[in-house]
Amino acid sequence: MDTLLQEVPSINIRPEVSMLSVLKHLNYKAWFAVAEFIDNSIQSYLANEDALRELGGADFKLRIHIGLDATAGRIEICDNAAGISLADFPRAFRPAEAPPDNSGLSEFGMGMKAAACWFTDLWQVRTKALGEPVERIVRFNISDIVSHKTEAILVEEVPAAPASHYTIITLEQLGPRFPSARTQKKLKDHLTSIYRMFLRREDVELIWDADGRTLEFAEVAILDAPPGNNPHLPSVEWKKNLHLDFGAGRTISGFAALRAEGSTTHAGFAIFRRDRLIIGSDDETFRPQEIFGNTNSYRYQRLFGELQVDGFDVTHTKDGVKWNELEHEVLERLRAILEEEPLNLLRQAEQHRTRQTRASAKPAAQKATEVVTNDLKQSAGPVLSDASELEFIPQVPEQGGFEPVSQRSVEILVDDKRWQITLRMMLNPEVSEWLRFSNETVSQLFDDLEEHRLTVDVSLAHPFVEQFVGPGNENTELMLRFATAIAVALTKMKHSGADPRLPLHYINRLLRDSLSGNLQ
Repeated sequence: MDTLLQEVPSINIRPEVSMLSVLKHLNYKAWFAVAEFIDNSIQSYLANEDALRELGGADFKLRIHIGLDATAGRIEICDNAAGISLADFPRAFRPAEAPPDNSGLSEFGMGMKAAACWFTDLWQVRTKALGEPVERIVRFNISDIVSHKTEAILVEEVPAAPASHYTIITLEQLGPRFPSARTQKKLKDHLTSIYRMFLRREDVELIWDADGRTLEFAEVAILDAPPGNNPHLPSVEWKKNLHLDFGAGRTISGFAALRAEGSTTHAGFAIFRRDRLIIGSDDETFRPQEIFGNTNSYRYQRLFGELQVDGFDVTHTKDGVKWNELEHEVLERLRAILEEEPLNLLRQAEQHRTRQTRASAKPAAQKATEVVTNDLKQSAGPVLSDASELEFIPQVPEQGGFEPVSQRSVEILVDDKRWQITLRMMLNPEVSEWLRFSNETVSQLFDDLEEHRLTVDVSLAHPFVEQFVGPGNENTELMLRFATAIAVALTKMKHSGADPRLPLHYINRLLRDSLSGNLQ
């Protein structure tokens, strides 16, 4: 026993100890830093699973507790894995010394040290290895280590029951690196996403000590519907398994599918390696434009999947895959397999439209009717009672001054007359109307068709547009469609002998003074 107690009186932390002070500048996010500790816990469990089950029974579960103490500015990660054994102890605390077997989650020999130093200068590890009669405690004070150029750290050893097994990592005095309430919510969501493969096994649990809850990954419902280009065919599940081989042991396998309910934040691919997520956790999914298109496309909101990469290296912080020269080929081949018939996921994502039910439509409909009726009650009466300014239809000015943001013309036939319609989107804050248009009839010299020239101006500087165009201007097309329909309909109304001035006047006034929402 005495020999064992003195077996590790200290550990050598060379190479150059100044490396430890640099680790705080790594480009970590809180969830990927915490993930380094969880990686070690899971790897310890996987490497010693038989021994742990022999001791704890066939229903043994790895339990990893994550505790945050805001008052003390402390994070504690505790597990019931096999602990850090005597043979691994010196290596475990030396920076950049990889384990003999780096085929698992503990790969670079940097994770625990890098993550701990990123969070704080003060941290300690308390561990009890399965079958060994001592508990070992190592304390780090990075500022002192660097300033004194310390190369050896004392190890405290105390007797413990050989059958006990655990590791407790305590990060103290985190200061500004302590996760805020908002970051804690993201921390839970991202960790659940990163370790979903292990959580599905039901022998690994992540427990959030603040509420005692076990983190559970919410599985995504997959679209079951007829093809969008032939809705009379039977419904199918829009999911396909895939396997791509790039040679030299490099493969990508998994599945791609369409979400039953679209999501602008959570659609996209999650990229795994050795069952641990590398890219695409929670709302930071992998959505290359070559496959997902623009942010307002339907595929951007519906396509998702889980892809396991093998044979590819990852960054030392395990939050990126090194595709190297294969990146373009990977995206090309992924897109090709997604578009393969008979289950063309990209086409279905664009063509499928969800039919609203009363239940799905009711919340948004109730909110819309409440908001609009409140706006009408507040200001529509005075607007509709004002009969001034009715002399003229707002006319489109000649070109000059403010140039259109966008302009395009088209010719159509209406009642055997040629209409040339020019749509112009303007950004002139001096124009008070949302919609202005002009219409003139031009006789043709060489044919019997009259030509009507209709010019439609839509103001992007109008309060109605500013309120409802969306943060990424995603509703611009919707605005233009409605404006065009109104302008063309009023022009047709004028050709039929009716006066369009009154409806146009009140449309503009209502949208400006009553229905433009609350622009606080």
